[in-house]
Amino acid sequence: MSALRQRAARLALQFRTVRPGTARNTRSYASDHGHHEAPHAVEESLGPAFYITLATFTGSIFVYSISRPGENGESTIHRWLRKISDYGTEWETRNHLMTAALEQAAHDKHLLYGAERSRHYELTYPEVFTHGSPFNVPAGHYANIDKVVAHYKKQYHEDEARKAKKLAAASETSQ
Repeated sequence: MSALRQRAARLALQFRTVRPGTARNTRSYASDHGHHEAPHAVEESLGPAFYITLATFTGSIFVYSISRPGENGESTIHRWLRKISDYGTEWETRNHLMTAALEQAAHDKHLLYGAERSRHYELTYPEVFTHGSPFNVPAGHYANIDKVVAHYKKQYHEDEARKAKKLAAASETSQ
């Protein structure tokens, strides 16, 4: 009876694992492990013929456009060649002008440094004598500049009298 019992247990176990309504896959392949890989994507370039054709087409349009005459009847190629040939003379002209300017500046510098300078300075206010730090003057001992102040006051009054006389003459002639 034990053989019968074993057989019944095995059948019960088998029915319990298989659900009704699902098909059982009975075939098994050794190379199939249950997952599938997508096929490799192949990146194909356009090839050299495409790029050669594109370059030829673009190059021919460029050569045609630069070979056509412009507004003054001169082609772009001739204009470029003229600019290249004039490039050296343009720099030569610039260098010549720069050299002439530097020579003139050096001449003016020597002229100004060699010229005799005036030793007379016009002082407009008396405080100009006492501006700044009093080197070699002890505290409380300043130079007496009363004569200088009197000289410039006299000069100022003479200037004002001359201006007033000139204005009076101008007002008499205008009437």
